[in-house]
Amino acid sequence: MTTRLGTTITKKIMEEQRQFPGAKGDFSGMLYELVVALKVIAYEVNKAGLMNILGQAGTTNIQGEIQQKLDVFANTTIIHKMDHTGYLCGMASEEVDDYIPIPDRHPQGGKYVLLFDPLDGSSNIDVNVSIGSIFSIFKKKSTGPKCAAEDFLQPGNQMIAAGYAVYGSSTMFVYSTGLGVHGFTLDPGVGEFILSHPNIKSPKKGGIYSVNEGNRIFWDDKTKKMVDYFVSDDKATGRPYSSRYIGSLVADFHRNLTKGGIFMYPPDKRSPQGKLRLMYEAIPLAFIAEQAGGQAVDATGKRILDIVPTALHQRTALYIGSNDDVETAKKFLV
Repeated sequence: MTTRLGTTITKKIMEEQRQFPGAKGDFSGMLYELVVALKVIAYEVNKAGLMNILGQAGTTNIQGEIQQKLDVFANTTIIHKMDHTGYLCGMASEEVDDYIPIPDRHPQGGKYVLLFDPLDGSSNIDVNVSIGSIFSIFKKKSTGPKCAAEDFLQPGNQMIAAGYAVYGSSTMFVYSTGLGVHGFTLDPGVGEFILSHPNIKSPKKGGIYSVNEGNRIFWDDKTKKMVDYFVSDDKATGRPYSSRYIGSLVADFHRNLTKGGIFMYPPDKRSPQGKLRLMYEAIPLAFIAEQAGGQAVDATGKRILDIVPTALHQRTALYIGSNDDVETAKKFLV
């Protein structure tokens, strides 16, 4: 007996398109193409141990980090899949120094810019730990067919969509266009993402804290007091919280999004401005967090989506997760 396949990501995107009067389908088409790119990356990740694609690529990225072979593959896959669509005027990648222009075969340019971290958590590739891809989409602001810096250096409150893929025990795609957060699981039998987590809402208060406590020696006193608060015993406030830290931002965020909790990457003596990338990691995940009822702030307690970026590879501290848990963290930051 044939069973219903369920709501595919294509159908969901089309349903959301109808809620934007005057939409011509360019945005939907762009998302379809991006989803295909993420499927290709998921396929390579899932069979990486069988191929010569594990290990270091012998190169470094703009961040000065050693690139893994899958880093390079994921970055190339997204660029090559998206640069021919006609929907984009340019792209920016965590792995590339400057923004990535669209080839001249589309001289008219596109309406949107795409920023992405092609493979977050790549240090975990060789040990088979969950990794992922993160993206955000903005409307082009400048005039003319070519992109300008102002198209990329927009605050997160101007974003029109963001999302991520998690390559783990299953591959999940989570995204938002400002109409809530929806999660899809890749059905390998049919090669399609099926809606598995509609209208994701993060618990208002969680019971998990995620932070690299190996950096404690480099923290300032307020950061130490903050973490000590979450691990201290007080049944009335649901403490102590459980410590869960994977070391892949997208995987840690995804767990806390669904189960409730807070992820913290504070500044320290070695990285006084913070270490995470504002444009490629903090802003898109902050958009998802807020759409799910949570919050995201920097080391001063400022809303991540209100930060006006000044550089493509700008760094930031990040406190993100359940609303009440971030509110608690903010009390220690001010």
